[in-house]
Amino acid sequence: MCSTRWRRSSAPIAICSIGAIALILTFLRARRSPHSASWSLAIGSSVNTAAALEKRFDVTETTTAPSGTPHAPKQKQLGDGEPLIRFEHVSKKFELNRQQSRSYLDLVKRLFGRRREREYFWPLRDVSFAIGRGVTVGVIGENGSGKSTMLKLVSRILEPTGGALTVNGRVSALLELGAGFHPELTGRENIYLHASLLGLKRTRVNRVIDQIIEFADLGPFIDTPVKHYSSGMYARLGFAIAVYVEPEVLLVDEVLAVGDEAFQRRCLDAIQRLRARGVTILLVSHSLGQVLDLCDHCIWLDEGRVMALGATEEVIRRYLHAVDEATAQQLLDANRRQALDPTAEAEVGEDATVDTPPRRWGSGPLRITDIAMLNGAGAPAWSFQPLEPITIQIRYESSRPIAEPIFSVLIHKLDGHYLWASNTYDHPVSPITAAGSGQLTVQVAGLALTNGRYHLSAAAYPEPDPPLWAYPSDFHDQLYQFQIVAPDVIHGDVVMPSAWTHTGATTSPQTADQQLSTPV
Repeated sequence: MCSTRWRRSSAPIAICSIGAIALILTFLRARRSPHSASWSLAIGSSVNTAAALEKRFDVTETTTAPSGTPHAPKQKQLGDGEPLIRFEHVSKKFELNRQQSRSYLDLVKRLFGRRREREYFWPLRDVSFAIGRGVTVGVIGENGSGKSTMLKLVSRILEPTGGALTVNGRVSALLELGAGFHPELTGRENIYLHASLLGLKRTRVNRVIDQIIEFADLGPFIDTPVKHYSSGMYARLGFAIAVYVEPEVLLVDEVLAVGDEAFQRRCLDAIQRLRARGVTILLVSHSLGQVLDLCDHCIWLDEGRVMALGATEEVIRRYLHAVDEATAQQLLDANRRQALDPTAEAEVGEDATVDTPPRRWGSGPLRITDIAMLNGAGAPAWSFQPLEPITIQIRYESSRPIAEPIFSVLIHKLDGHYLWASNTYDHPVSPITAAGSGQLTVQVAGLALTNGRYHLSAAAYPEPDPPLWAYPSDFHDQLYQFQIVAPDVIHGDVVMPSAWTHTGATTSPQTADQQLSTPV
């Protein structure tokens, strides 16, 4: 690895290979490292044995969480019975890598010079809870709050930096599309590969492989290498394997967002069957309605900390209240910027493309200059409660007189789904002659919408009979955003006040002729 050459009348010169230099640098860096860790990992001796179904990480490290990090609440168990998943003051950190030069001179400088302080990111901080057998738990929170990291710790893709994590039972995970699949193998071969990694024998897989193939609905493509699969095909195969390998713990991370409506229904039905069989399920989802429908309990994470855990409806109520306070001002500021510059086009973000169409279009003489929403008290707002009466104001100006122009307002969900519209063609306001500037007002008796964010659009048309809807004079296409925040949990997409009445035999006089009135 190293050799020594001698020159006449000179000291010996050592010539080392690059590999030797790398080993020396690694050794010296390890000696200089201020961090130390001791790991104790107790698992079974074989992945194919029952002893391997219990996994425990006991981790201690001298590096502590950032100062000011509050301690997690006392450990609480979600559900009754034997706990299958237990977090005890679990933390996870990642070192933030910086761009470093790879020249030999910089290597020497980093070796013998003063080392820069390391920077860390903590996706989970001092998390403690336990989950009992047969319980379905939803995990909610904003992007980057630590939800996916939590599931990766349970599945042993990652190991905790601090604390103790115990998982009892066979874990089946649906975390990322294509995870655990070999791209060169066919779908059928990947079924056997995936099952073998979970410790299942081939004879056991043979009993359910036909059901897996039928659920995945891949047809002849089951014998095609998975590298040719679409994202939907990956999702169907991965979910089919996960639910038919008889897991005791199922981890699902937003996989239900992939696929068509029919596949999502099959997935939800399969999850319900697993719940009935007593499988413990940990579900990460941004769909609060999905969490309400499927989960017995819920965990709310924010910046790696457990903010609340317990009954699903109560945790979601607290989460929505916090979101309301945090985002109401953001919506107001964002819509003010749009009102000041309504010609702004859609921003090109991570999920957009350079072909994103303008959010304002139309080139006629009639122009919309401002949009405002007023709450039930008549104050400007962009955050409302279900069934709250609102007022929408449209200010306009025209470069020439226009007899009987048409104005309209529309509401869409953030995914573009069309919900509602109203216009002055179907609901005439007379007389209207647009000349110079003016204002129209539309009053909505009550927004029958549930929790979430929505887009508001406004349009102006110079032709009255009938309007050329495809050729507006000015169209603010989903340019404004507002939100609905309910004090109570509401199921579904709309609010429809309803009353229940009961008559008949009762166990006590006090319960006869009960009537409940609540939004559904």
